[in-house]
Amino acid sequence: MAGSRGAGRTAAPSVRPEKRRSEPELEPEPEPEPPLLCTSPLSHSTGSDSGVSDSEESVFSGLEDSGSDSSEDDDEGDEEGEDGALDDEGHSGIKKTTEEQVQASTPCPRTEMASARIGDEYAEDSSDEEPPGQRSPGWKERGWRLAGAATRNDIRNTVGNVPLEWYDDFPHVGYDLDGRRIYKPLRTRDELDQFLDKMDDPDYWRTVQDPMTGRDLRLTDEQVALVRRLQSGQFGDVGFNPYEPAVDFFSGDVMIHPVTNRPADKRSFIPSLVEKEKVSRMVHAIKMGWIQPRRPRDPTPSFYDLWAQEDPNAVLGRHKMHVPAPKLALPGHAESYNPPPEYLLSEEERLAWEQQEPGERKLSFLPRKFPSLRAVPAYGRFIQERFERCLDLYLCPRQRKMRVNVDPEDLIPKLPRPRDLQPFPTCQALVYRGHSDLVRCLSVSPGGQWLVSGSDDGSLRLWEVATARCVRTVPVGGVVKSVAWNPSPAVCLVAAAVEDSVLLLNPALGDRLVAGSTDQLLSAFVPPEEPPLQPARWLEASEEERQVGLRLRICHGKPVTQVTWHGRGDYLAVVLATQGHTQVLIHQLSRRRSQSPFRRSHGQVQRVAFHPARPFLLVASQRSVRLYHLLRQELTKKLMPNCKWVSSLAVHPAGDNVICGSYDSKLVWFDLDLSTKPYRMLRHHKKALRAVAFHPRYPLFASGSDDGSVIVCHGMVYNDLLQNPLLVPVKVLKGHVLTRDLGVLDVIFHPTQPWVFSSGADGTVRLFT
Repeated sequence: MAGSRGAGRTAAPSVRPEKRRSEPELEPEPEPEPPLLCTSPLSHSTGSDSGVSDSEESVFSGLEDSGSDSSEDDDEGDEEGEDGALDDEGHSGIKKTTEEQVQASTPCPRTEMASARIGDEYAEDSSDEEPPGQRSPGWKERGWRLAGAATRNDIRNTVGNVPLEWYDDFPHVGYDLDGRRIYKPLRTRDELDQFLDKMDDPDYWRTVQDPMTGRDLRLTDEQVALVRRLQSGQFGDVGFNPYEPAVDFFSGDVMIHPVTNRPADKRSFIPSLVEKEKVSRMVHAIKMGWIQPRRPRDPTPSFYDLWAQEDPNAVLGRHKMHVPAPKLALPGHAESYNPPPEYLLSEEERLAWEQQEPGERKLSFLPRKFPSLRAVPAYGRFIQERFERCLDLYLCPRQRKMRVNVDPEDLIPKLPRPRDLQPFPTCQALVYRGHSDLVRCLSVSPGGQWLVSGSDDGSLRLWEVATARCVRTVPVGGVVKSVAWNPSPAVCLVAAAVEDSVLLLNPALGDRLVAGSTDQLLSAFVPPEEPPLQPARWLEASEEERQVGLRLRICHGKPVTQVTWHGRGDYLAVVLATQGHTQVLIHQLSRRRSQSPFRRSHGQVQRVAFHPARPFLLVASQRSVRLYHLLRQELTKKLMPNCKWVSSLAVHPAGDNVICGSYDSKLVWFDLDLSTKPYRMLRHHKKALRAVAFHPRYPLFASGSDDGSVIVCHGMVYNDLLQNPLLVPVKVLKGHVLTRDLGVLDVIFHPTQPWVFSSGADGTVRLFT
């Protein structure tokens, strides 16, 4: 024995450094069904205890030394210390939790059998500690136990079932069978070393770390197969068949003798009180309606229409703020594939339908007739209408606003009755006939006795207002676009825009002293020695033209569309049909000078007007009205009428309010002291507005349109700045006949009476009083 023990000690140093490489060599051929989770040294212990060789003892001593710090004997401590160091260097680990749990949870049956040979008291004892009063087992028994401890993680570390987190702050992880500390291996290897181990070691993938000792363990093929079976959801035992045929204990045949002849219990024929109480509770719940009988399930799909439940008894209907879905309009006769003839549009109605805006059309489609249903093509707007319907559904307001109980009559403004707003023109009094073509423009003398009209027939006609008598006809040789009577009572002068020039005529009507003083004023002009550079040329009339009444001709080189006088009668402004900054020119009559007040253009100028009291000039372009200060030469305000095309402009006699007419049948009222946005927008006309006008004295304004009507409105402007203007339409005046789709072309009020003049495309001038 001593020799064998010494031989084992002598051979140990040569075996220990190559421990991990030598274990597979010591492993003999595996048995047909090897036990799981048993290390290779235990495969040698199939014989009796006396058959252990020296090499096997050296392997057991290596296992024993690797798990402890020092040996029993003092002389073995050095060797075992070296073994611990070698083991620490030879093991590198990465935790593999899956294999580790399998290895920790599956004990080795041979290890249990070896530990059971120690004695009966140890076979039944579950504790890893040595019982007190027992002698230490021999080296063979200790070899058996340590070999089992090396393979069974729950026996080698004897700390018991305690959390391993308790040892995080200590250098050891537990205690072995002899009560010595099991130190944690030194983890000085970095990721590069681990990567090299992974590349060099072919068994790296089957190496796991034991959490009880911190050592690296290599899984055997059986353990790897077990892990794979468990991961794939199979049974751990290879030989287990889950589909074995079941053996019925009770057969279907009637047997003579009973299987058991035990007498029946008393509870089998006495009613149960507990069940009686349960049944009574269920009966009470059914009576109270807490338990409902089972109804057969409806096999229809469970999805539903969000808007389908419109009845008030439904869940959505009972909701306080429920908003029903917007209903689709039901189809009418016009949507039929064979509609009645009265629903089909004529060619004129179809053209009118195409010219309307999509939002203004009564029908979103054109009714068509087909011989049969098969001839009906696909509906072109189908996808668009479905999309708009979806928008209507999901953009429908989902919150009901609490309405204030207001009488609808209270929302309508309390307008005064028209009879309380008199005087205003109510009926047609006179018709001035004589022009052979449409009458474009009108103007009344400052005293209100005479009327001048310009027409496309190339003539100016002067009328007596009271009798509708044509006093004089002045041929001008072109279309008269605009005419304006000088507002100064001391001057008898008429300005007319004909083609590219402005004609200044002295009609010589009324007071002869005024007509004479006008000629003296025009003849008193002395031209300068050096004529200045001007955008227009002032030409004297010839003798033949003077006999007709023409005094001066202002030539511009571009067509003139409008002429208007300043309130004092010395300045007049003209609008030219051209591009650039020279669209507006201002002429001074006394000095015969012309100037262009603007350096750049802001769009096509439609109309201009002088402010009645202040040095302002209003310039109306297609989309805006600009207010310029002539003395400071700066832009004061820019009014935005929100119209597509401004057609006409008029300024209130007080100067604080402006009205604009547009070709999209809107009349816009601006309060200059209030805002640059419209104060009120009136849509009383059905077609384009051609002219607007204020009455110089009465709170009246009028508008003329292509629908052949003149609408007179009451427009009271209060001196109190806190009170808004009162706008009330009072009368619709009709009398003009539509010609070439044109109606009323110009409107002007009488300077002193509540009368209104209108000129139309039918070649007449009408007076409404």
